Order: sequence, then structure tokens, then C-alpha cells
Amino acid sequence: MMSLRLERASVARCLAGAALLWGLACAVAAQAANVLQHISANTQGGQVVVDLAFAQPLQSPPVGFTVDSPAAVVLDFPGVSSVLPMQALTASQGNLRSADVVQAQGRSRVVLNLRQSTLYTTRMQGNHLLVVMQAPRSALANPSASSMPVSPTVHFAKSRNVDQLALRSVDFHRGSGGSGRIVVGLPNNQVGVDIHQQGQNIVVDFLNTSLPSFLRRRMQVQDFATPVQSVTTFQVGRDVRMVVQPTGAYEQSAYQADNQFVLEVRPQAPKPNQLAAGSGPGYHGQKLSLNFQNIDVRSLLNVFANFTGLNVVVSDSVGGHLTLRLKDVPWDQALHIILQTQGLGERKEGNVLWIAPRSEIIAREQSELQAAKSREALEPLRTETFQLNYQKAAAVVALLTGATGGVRTGAPGTAPAPYPVLAGQTGTNPNTSRILSSRGTVIADPRTNQIFVTDVPAKLREIANFIHDIDKPVRQVLIEARIVEATDTFGRALGAKLGYWNNNLPGTGGNNPGAAIGGNYLGVGQATGQSLATGAALTDTQFVNLPSTTIANAALAGASAGTLAISLFNAGANRFINLELSALEADGQGKVISAPRVITADMQQAHIEQGTEIPYQQATSSGATAVSFAKAVLSLDVTPQITPDGNVIMNVQVHKDSVGQNTSSGPAINTNTISTQVQVENGGTVVLGGIYSSQQTNQTDKVPLLGDIPVLGYLFKTTSKSLQKDELMIFLTPRIVSNADLNH
Repeated sequence: MMSLRLERASVARCLAGAALLWGLACAVAAQAANVLQHISANTQGGQVVVDLAFAQPLQSPPVGFTVDSPAAVVLDFPGVSSVLPMQALTASQGNLRSADVVQAQGRSRVVLNLRQSTLYTTRMQGNHLLVVMQAPRSALANPSASSMPVSPTVHFAKSRNVDQLALRSVDFHRGSGGSGRIVVGLPNNQVGVDIHQQGQNIVVDFLNTSLPSFLRRRMQVQDFATPVQSVTTFQVGRDVRMVVQPTGAYEQSAYQADNQFVLEVRPQAPKPNQLAAGSGPGYHGQKLSLNFQNIDVRSLLNVFANFTGLNVVVSDSVGGHLTLRLKDVPWDQALHIILQTQGLGERKEGNVLWIAPRSEIIAREQSELQAAKSREALEPLRTETFQLNYQKAAAVVALLTGATGGVRTGAPGTAPAPYPVLAGQTGTNPNTSRILSSRGTVIADPRTNQIFVTDVPAKLREIANFIHDIDKPVRQVLIEARIVEATDTFGRALGAKLGYWNNNLPGTGGNNPGAAIGGNYLGVGQATGQSLATGAALTDTQFVNLPSTTIANAALAGASAGTLAISLFNAGANRFINLELSALEADGQGKVISAPRVITADMQQAHIEQGTEIPYQQATSSGATAVSFAKAVLSLDVTPQITPDGNVIMNVQVHKDSVGQNTSSGPAINTNTISTQVQVENGGTVVLGGIYSSQQTNQTDKVPLLGDIPVLGYLFKTTSKSLQKDELMIFLTPRIVSNADLNH
């Protein structure tokens, strides 16, 4: 605590000394006639009152300002000297810790060191000045930056593994102070680890490792009240990638103990004296209050340098005076206002701030650009060969020359050569995305898949980094689709045939039982001699012909009804009553499962189909006919896109066609199609869609009036009932394929 107080006191003394520097430029012409003789402090109703006693009454209230960190109130007294020591008041009183007095060049400054920043008022009573400080207010925290810059990759540990080994565990714990700790169990202590920042997310790569299937998941950990919202782990080629998604402002640290890697994410502590990160709107500096009359601009900038802790370099051409009164304004906003009113600009590099007139800054930047351009025009050229492993040489040449991303020179509509040799272009239509310099050339060799680049050394280094970033293997995705068609049918039918025949023939004699029973209507007619074996005459005797087989529906199609026939006749066998009863019931269930599977590279379309092509006649322009083919196939078209967090976005089109009923123009084609875009987790399954249809039919055919008679009416009618249910479901499962998966 003592060291902290000394440090704050030293900062306050630095502020006092800095203010005296600009007092040199504004020193009063007359010698100091008034003297500060005594300082005392007391507490009244929660407020601290500081009494400053002078030899003579002051002509006007002093000029002062407040500082939030360290908390202090600074008062300036031009033309006043002091007989007090530098540490004029050491005994603390409430919010007041101490008071310091500094004098130079006819000016005195009183610094009231506080525990917490607060507001104050001054009141003159004769030769006394009373400084009344209100109850302390908490220092305002610096709002966190709206976005975090993307950091370069940090090689935490080099990879020394020869074989690809599997990670053992990925766990999450809540640490002290609300931090989130991600603990990864490594197979050994030789695993390489790379860490970089991607937007707001933290990305950790475990080199030359594999991820077991039970660890390929996303952990939602927002309920632990830490900056970490989720942790996603997935396979990327021969490496395992872990994406940590935090929220708000955070700080990260990583360490490894033997075969255990720990990444800790903590809430970021406010840093009020640091320039705000990012380029978002608003000001984020610590608030301060300033009240100056006709102050020198250079001296005012020096006050900001001492307050912020930045190294400020001010150009010799900066001058002038400024009257300023600000209250509780962020320091970065106050600095911006000062620079804007004085026509100044600033450039920041690290913790060094260069301030100069805007015209001087623009002239310097233009001069640097001209020097760089002249150096590039005079610098000797070098030639370097680049061996490409995964990219095509012609594609890289197009990228370097801007043929794919910008405007190409040449006549409109002309196609580029397959493997061009493009030199520097000086026309009125240059490439807008060209990476080569104006003097650079590039040649592609498709046989060895090499490119030869001639350019200045700086551009060669830039091109080498560019090729290193793009010449990487493309990840692949295995897409499995499952198409399920389920059919459930049920049908029932009842019918009858009834007839009468009068033969008008004399009896044949013999023992005639008067009845015959057979399998169907025609059978009993032949058994009783009503017709010949052909049965041509028996059909004329039917006055009710409503068998069950006359009902047409999908459930009963192709099925034969069960029948029972009875023939009643008199003793003379010349009068017959013929009856046939038929009944049919069908119940069927069916399921068709189609599972197309295809593997493709990231952002590349894949197509697979299986089925038949149906020929049909088609008229040509000459009037003749030609044979054409229509497809009835099962096909899958998909274009996957792997997201940075390990999910897969897919543009999908699925066709499930089949041959339908025959028409006069040929067979019809039953079509089931779905086309959509969907995002799925790696290894997850999504239902793209489904079609459910149900068809129910009840039908009755009868003889009017007679068919309505109870019980007996069944001889004069036929009834049928059918129910058909069809359901189509389409499932899709994407899996990001690693080299280990391909080897299996």
C-alpha cells in the first residue's frame, strides 16, 4: 500500500512539473506579490474542506482541473509564491490523502491527492480560499472495445511427433475470478500447438493429432458465468482444431504441464490510459476535466502525454494558444477536439503518438510513398521458382496477375490463354487486383506444376507468403443421404351375383335333390346342365352382377376374391335360382430405403444418380420421329462449405423419381424433389423434409330399393373400402473427412 501511495504521489508530482513547463510560456510579467502561507483541511458533513491562506486576497478564482487516475485536484495560482514545503499537507482527511505545492517562474500549483475522483467548488473568504470537495464518486471504468484485432499465429509448442496420435480428453472448468479454463489431455508432451485469434474467437491447433469420435462435439458453457460461451473441437486434415467462442472483452493465457494443455480466458481488466482498440464508434478513454485560459497548445499536449503515459512527439510547426473548458470528457475525445480545432493530425505507432499539422502529415506520407515507388522502379529484379503442391499453376498465375479478381487488359471479349505470360501492364485499363508489381512477370509450367516469378525482392517475399497461404490441401466432406419411402395399404370388398332361369323342359327323371353348390356362378350352372362347358348362355340369366372383383383400387389390384355359388331348382330341373357370393380383403405394408453417398472437396459440387432412362417417340423438325429418353432416377446434387467453427453448409438437391402408370404417350414419371440450403454440425443428421399422404375410399354399388333391404340387401349390392398411406422422409448427414478416415 505504501509503494502504491508513493507511486501515485510521484505521478502527481510529474503532473505538477509538466504544468510548470507550459507556465514558462505564460509567465506573468510582474513579480509575485501574493504568498501562499498555510494549508489546512477538515471534514464537514461528509465533505472535505481545504483552507488555503494567502498574504493578500486573490483577485480571481484559480484555474484548475481534475484527474481521475491517480485521483487529484490541481489548482494554479499565477503571480503567487509559496513559503510552504513541497509536501505541504501529509495528514489524511476523509477522501483527501495529502497536498503538494510546487512553484516556479512566478506561479504556484497546489495538487490535492485524493483516494477517489470527485467534484469540487471554490469559495473566496477574504485572504482565504476554501476548496470544497463533494462526496467521492467511483472512477468510471473504461468500456471494453467493441472488437478484438486478429492476432498472428503464436507457435506455442513445436511438433515433434512422428506419428499422428489421438487426443485423450477435452474438459471445461470455471476458475477463480470468473475465468474459463479449457483443459486438453494430450497423448504426450511432444504435441505441437498453434494459437491465433480469428475475429472474437480463439483458435487452437494441435498439430499432427487425431480426434476420437466421442470428442467431436460442441460444449455450450455459457451457464458457467465466464467469458467463454462455447468450445468446439473437430478434425482438420492431420490436425485437431479447437474454436473457443468468448464474449465481451477478455484476456487469454496458455500453459502446458507435461501432457496437459490449459487455455485460460479471463475477463479483461479496464485500462483507462490505453488508446481504444479497434475502429468502432465512440470514445473509451478515462474521463477528465480541464479548465484553461489562453494556454499554449504544446504545453497542453504535454499534459496529455503525462496523463496517458504515451510517448508524444510534437512537430516544431505546432504552435498557438487555446482556451479550453471541459468537464468529465474522455481524454481521447478531448485530444481529438484539440487537434481538430487547431488543424492538427496524429499518427500512432505502438505507444508513440506523433502530432503535426495535417498538411505536414500528408506531405510526409506522400514523400514516403514516392520514395517507395522510386525504389521499386530502380530496384534490380530477381527470379524465384515456386513448386505448387495442391493449386494449379494456371490458377495461381491468374491470381497473381489479377485475371480472376480484377479487370484484364486486352480487347473486350477475348479469352485468356490457358497458361499466360503476363508482364507489367501500362495501359489505361490495369488489373485492379494485381499482386505483381508493374515490372513483375510470371510464367506457369503445367507439366511440373511450377511457376516462375520475376519481380523486386519485396514483392517476391509477399508472393511467397501468398502462395504459402493458398497452396494447402482442400478439406473433403462425405455426404450420406437416406431416403425412406413407407407405404401402408388396406382394402376390403363384398359382392354377389344373383340370377334366375326357366328351362321349360320336361323333367329328366331320376333322383334330383333340387340344389347344387359350387365354386362360382358358372360352375353350378354347368353342374346342373344349365350351360355347356363354355358357359356362354348362363351369363344371360344374371339380373344382379355385382361381384367384389369389380372394385378397382390399389390395395385390391391383382388379387382374386374368394367365391361361393349355390343353385336351387325344382324337381323338373327346368327352373333355377343361381347365387354367387364373393369376398376379398387385402393388407399390405412396404418400405423402400435408398442411401446415396458421395464425397467431395470443400466448395465443390458433387453429383450421383442411379435409375433408368425411358425411351419415347418424339417428332423432329423434319416431320420424322426420333427416340428420346426421359430419366427416372434417384440423384443427389450437393455443394458443401466448411465453416471456420467446423459446421457444414450445404446446397442440396435430391430427386427420387420412379416409373408411373402408362399413358397413350408412354409411361408417366412419378417425381419427388427437394432443393434447399441447410447448415449441419459435423457428423450431425438433419431431416431435410418429408411428404405424407393418406387416401381413403368407401364405395357401394347396389340395385335401387332392393339393395337397401336389411340383410337381404347384401344380395343386391357390393361394398368396398380402401385405405392407402404414403410417407417420404429425406435425411442428410455430412462428415468432414480427415486423412485418418481416408486410410480406414
